[in-house]
Formats: sequence, structure tokens, C-alpha cells
Amino acid sequence: MTNIAFKDKSKIAIIGLGYVGLPLAVVLANKFDVIGFDISDDRIAELKTGFDRTEEVGKDKLLASPLSLTASTDDIKNAAIYIVTVPTPIDEDKKPDLTPVKSACKMLGNIIGKGSVVVFESTVYPGVTEELCGPLLEEVSGLKCGEDFFLGYSPERINPGDKEHTVDKITKIVAGQNAEVTEVLAAVYGAITTGGIFRAASIRVAEAAKVIENSQRDINIAFVNEITMIFQKLGISVSDVLEAAGTKWNFLNFQPGLVGGHCIGVDPYYLAMRAREVNHDPRIIIASREINDSMADFVAERIGAQLSSEGGRVLVLGLTFKENCPDLRNTKAVDLINGLKMRGFQIDVHDAAADPVEAKEFYNINLLPSLEEIEDHKYVCVIGVVAHEEYKGLKTADFERLLEPGGLIADVKAIWRHVEKPKYIRKWQL
Repeated sequence: MTNIAFKDKSKIAIIGLGYVGLPLAVVLANKFDVIGFDISDDRIAELKTGFDRTEEVGKDKLLASPLSLTASTDDIKNAAIYIVTVPTPIDEDKKPDLTPVKSACKMLGNIIGKGSVVVFESTVYPGVTEELCGPLLEEVSGLKCGEDFFLGYSPERINPGDKEHTVDKITKIVAGQNAEVTEVLAAVYGAITTGGIFRAASIRVAEAAKVIENSQRDINIAFVNEITMIFQKLGISVSDVLEAAGTKWNFLNFQPGLVGGHCIGVDPYYLAMRAREVNHDPRIIIASREINDSMADFVAERIGAQLSSEGGRVLVLGLTFKENCPDLRNTKAVDLINGLKMRGFQIDVHDAAADPVEAKEFYNINLLPSLEEIEDHKYVCVIGVVAHEEYKGLKTADFERLLEPGGLIADVKAIWRHVEKPKYIRKWQL
């Protein structure tokens, strides 16, 4: 038997309290002694007041949780299991940036003890946990991986803003460095989810399963985005086409749009890099990324072609990467905005979910505080970029108030397909 330190009363430390780590920590704290760690003092201070800016955990639930919170590594030195949920972004050259993972390993290397299990949930390419994280933890700690401490992997499946497929309801994949570690992870995660546990054949298999989940979605959306481009040039709305095609029982209902966020717009590059390392050209993966990355400029071009060449003021509705979610990471709405600016348009932006402070900090965009307060001018175009619930409720009278005569309703997400357009107002959709 391996000398694993975890027992029922042992402490679990969650490293990183973002969209993934915080919901996991709160749920685990109902069953185990859990401490949540984040390098941001501000984040910890906010969470202690019950405020979660990601809106994944409500105030009442957060304040009622027995979860401990800290920004000090001293407080997590005695944990038996460390679960790492730090981000795995890409750099400006669209190459995997494992800096957060490496930093977490260096930090943990200074505090893990004999029998500790270090579990990674961050999305990576196959091999990162054992080929990068293990040796780095060994180097810093002076302990032997597989003998003094152990590795595990359980890919995160949090979908920001999704209140149905939460961490306590989904199937959790687990994989350990050996069978005993796998069973420890199965017991820990199995205690919190009704969705069941799947024991992957190896850590590398678990890593691969995660990275293809989002790559598969990216490829399917790329197909729909490409046919959208084709049908636009044929004068056909892809929304109408998909509605008709969707009547077939096995048609896959993927929708066109701007593919951003921290997962679908990022993860394929991790798989592509690993493919190249083993001398394989990932043609479909890269082609899909190129199509989806080009979609924002395509939409900007199509909208610009229907408006005056002299430009004008445009109202963009939606900045986050998806509907009903405040997440601004890697949002392609910014690419659309920049594409319109390059074509001579002045842009105002409203978002029903985004944090105005983050919009300014990340993208230097000043969000309009309210649609109701827009009275001093009218727009040549109103663009529905993100299908927030607030925007679904817009009616004919709202467009009459916001648009000048001859103005354009540009419906990127088919939000207003069945809204009657005002007289003397044009309407366009993908």
C-alpha cells in the first residue's frame, strides 16, 4: 500500500478560486475540511464578504459555507490533497502558456509533505501532469514523485454561467498515478457529485479526454460558421437553414457565432502543439481555429457593407464571451468592435452582465450604464452580439427609440428573429 496522507479528516486545499476552483471548494467543504487559496488578497477579501464576481456562487451560499479562505501559503502547509485549478491560457502567438501551472507547482513544492497528493484540474495537453508538473514538484520539494508524493488529474468541466451542469451533478473523470491514488480521488469526488465517477485508464488519458471535449465543439462550430459565410454570400440566413435542417432526428444543433472564452477558443491550441511535437500536422484543429478566429471580422465586414461608408455611431449589445455570464476572458466581441472601428464607426457598448471595472481594465471599454438612459442621440446600427436575457426582451418600440430612420438591426445571435422591425428600419441576421 502507498503511504498516502489523506484520511477522512484530512485537509483539502483548492489552489485558485476562479470560475472552477470556487464552486468546487464550496461543494467539497460540505463533506471535507477544505481551505481555498488564491494569490489575490482582493479576491479573498471579496469572498469573505460573500461577493463572488464570477457569479458562480451566491452570497447566501458562500457565507453559509464552512469553507476556509486564505491568500497565505502558511495556511495550506498541512493539507493532504492539493487540487490545482489555475488557468491555462495561450500567449500572443497562440501557444500554450503554462506559466500559472508552473508557478503553482513551484509554490506547492515548498509546502507539500510526504504522502501528499497533488491533483490538477486545469486543461492541459497529454503529458503535462507527469512530464512537467511531477519533475518540477520533485525539484522544488526534494521529495520523490510516486514515492513521497503522488499525482492525480481530474479535468474540470465547469461551464461558466451554467446553473444546470454544476460540479455536484456532472460525471467526474479521475486518474491517479497509481490505483490507490485513483481510488482516493474517486472517493473524494464521488462524495460530492450525483453524476458518478469515471476512472480513466491513465492520467494522460484523462488529460486527452478533457482537451478533445472543447476541441470537438470548436470543430463543429467552425463548420457552422463556414456555412454561415457561404450562405451570407448567397443571400440566405443560416438561422433559417439550421431551423429547417434541425427537423432531422440526428442533425447536430450547433449555432454560429463568435467563439471566445477560456476553453473552446484556447484548448485546441494545446492539442495542436502536442500534435506537432509528435510530428503530426493537426489540420482540422487549426483550420477550425482559423475559421472561428476570423468570424468577428467577417461579421464586421458584413455589417459595414450595409451601412454608410461615412461611418456613424453603432451600439453593440454584449461584451462577455457568452450569454448570461460576466466572464470577459478571451471574448471575441472585442474583435468585432475593433473591426467596426477600423471601418470608421464610433462604438458604444452595453453589457447586461459584465463588470464595468473589468471591461475598462481588460479592454479599455467604458460600458454604458443603462439602455434606458440613451436619449441624446440615435444609432445607425444596433448589434446583438451576446444573447443576454435582457436583450431578448427588447421590443419594436425599443428599436424605434435607439435607431435613426433607415438604421440597421444587426442580429448576430438570432435574438430578434421574430421581433417585428419598425417601419423605416432595416434588419439583418446571420
